[in-house]
Amino acid sequence: MLSFESREDPLLSRSAFARRLAGNALAAVALIFVSLLIGMAGYHWFEGMPWMDAYVNAAMILSGMGPMGPLSTNAGKAFAGTYALYSGLALVLTTGLILAPMLHRVMHRFHLQADDDERESASEA
Repeated sequence: MLSFESREDPLLSRSAFARRLAGNALAAVALIFVSLLIGMAGYHWFEGMPWMDAYVNAAMILSGMGPMGPLSTNAGKAFAGTYALYSGLALVLTTGLILAPMLHRVMHRFHLQADDDERESASEA
């Protein structure tokens, strides 16, 4: 998932790139799913919310929208704050997992073209 070809390696085929992108997207979905489960469990246990309310609150925090209603316990408030901080980091990580293969491919193609240009100019001289 996190291993990319080096500068000297040829560009991946489209099918290999699609597999890499799909693997990273699957890892991002798994991260979101696990994060949602953690949030649901925390709201259920610390705030005593029913599972559906815990799901809504966890999904709203994870998506950056904020909680649905006021929290009543100190433990719930501490959990919600910690979960909100975690959710921000999870968003950055998820974005990185999805964008990394695409950005790497663009940069790798750029370096391959630059290397070809250098070889052409060296052969002309």
